[in-house]
Amino acid sequence: MRRDEARKMISDRLQRAGIEAYEAETWIFMDWILSVPRADFYADPGKDIPPDRIPLLEEKLSLREDRYPLQYLMGTCDFMGFSFHVDENVLIPRQDTECLVEETIRLLEEKRRFREDTETEIRVLDLCTGSGCIGISIRLLCPRTRVVLADLSSGALEVAARNARELGAEVTPVSGDLFRALDHLAPEERRFDLIVSNPPYIPTGEISLLMPEVRDHEPGMALDGSPDGLDFYRRIIREAPDYLEEGGILIFETGSEQAKDVENLLTARGFRDIRTGKDLAGLDRMICGRLS
Repeated sequence: MRRDEARKMISDRLQRAGIEAYEAETWIFMDWILSVPRADFYADPGKDIPPDRIPLLEEKLSLREDRYPLQYLMGTCDFMGFSFHVDENVLIPRQDTECLVEETIRLLEEKRRFREDTETEIRVLDLCTGSGCIGISIRLLCPRTRVVLADLSSGALEVAARNARELGAEVTPVSGDLFRALDHLAPEERRFDLIVSNPPYIPTGEISLLMPEVRDHEPGMALDGSPDGLDFYRRIIREAPDYLEEGGILIFETGSEQAKDVENLLTARGFRDIRTGKDLAGLDRMICGRLS
């Protein structure tokens, strides 16, 4: 099989499988499986593909045709300029979540500017951490932070710990149901300057409507936010004041139509200076409040 024949075959099969980004994914397959970057392809499109690469191409392409996520096939996902390991224990990091990380870092830098002791580490809790992409990115990009990663899933925490190790981020993974995970820490380590969370927020009835890659392969416990999608926000907001320093910040990713509901929950619990932020598509995607 020649390079041009392989490229057309991959493209045709991905398109027939209903994959919208089939052209971009075709070049990923060419580079990843066949070791033919786009520039090399155009330099000699008629060159033969090594026969020993065809079985692996067929295996991975067949899985992708069944709508198995490309990131799980490759085992990696780029986020905030870093390469994170991902598998079926964790959600695949979304580009929109980078907006949450960027806003969190801005808030941390703002908090540090108003501190008298600028050398003291700022303590951050990443609740429902999954792959660890949020907390690890914060630790790598924001100096003098101490980050705790918390998740109920032991499989997710294994992925997060691996990512922290491979990226050289000093973080503390703890396992448990939301704030119960902090029981593993000493009492003086259970208070934070900022808590960030991208919790499960898809309403139960809408999960069946998601893309097959998400619905059939990403972990359901990381998606299902109860019938109205707000259960985790209620639980976290109710307990967060017990774990935040005075003036501490709570910041969430939310569904695009949930910001007002989350704002009402924050207000009722005594948070102030509540602000919403938008994702790359201009939709409400994050909300934060400061503890009075």
